[in-house]
Amino acid sequence: MTIRVLVVDDHSLFRDGVVSLLRAAGMKIVGEAGDGKAAVQEALRLKPDLVLLDIHMPEGGGLTALKQIRSQLPETKVVMLTVSENNDNLIEAITSGAHGYLLKSLNAKGFLASLEGLQRGEAAMTRTMMAQLLGAVSNQANPEEVREKNQKFDLLTEREIELLQVLSQGFSNKAIAQQLHISENTVKYHMKKIMQKTNLQNRTEVAAYAVRNGLIEENTDSEV
Repeated sequence: MTIRVLVVDDHSLFRDGVVSLLRAAGMKIVGEAGDGKAAVQEALRLKPDLVLLDIHMPEGGGLTALKQIRSQLPETKVVMLTVSENNDNLIEAITSGAHGYLLKSLNAKGFLASLEGLQRGEAAMTRTMMAQLLGAVSNQANPEEVREKNQKFDLLTEREIELLQVLSQGFSNKAIAQQLHISENTVKYHMKKIMQKTNLQNRTEVAAYAVRNGLIEENTDSEV
């Protein structure tokens, strides 16, 4: 199935480059926008499969647009595109429902590989960014949040916790399957069950909360 994409960035030259790259990769560009307000309007009108959304833009910015899009179009996946490695932006994006966070400095091969992984249910995020996310959230817990969220993780099976420990290292479904000696479909099944039990929106948020609440330890391996 051809992926229908809305590309949002206030720099037209960069936006044109992303559009050309995605078209060459076989994706269908259904629309473009240059600010946060237009991003929401176009998303609601076009109902794309994927929105690539810049963070720093006029008219509300990408993070505000992300929250509105995710609340009104829960089936649409949103990946943030940014030059910023700011931890606050990263955490806010993921906890607001973003399915990925990609730096604009990423090369074309890595960018497309991340989007391909997204279609397999993986997070559109390099292992370096995953490590940065987990490192940031591990320092934010307070006792009340830990107790409340650990009640969710008490529902997980040993196998699901084992999968989370591998997931937190930023591995793909294929790599997780190889390490646990199960199929990729089984990995997807377990992830679906984990998100249902924890009431979290995507696998990156699950991994972040697991680290934040002491279920798994932060992994310091930052290889991409």
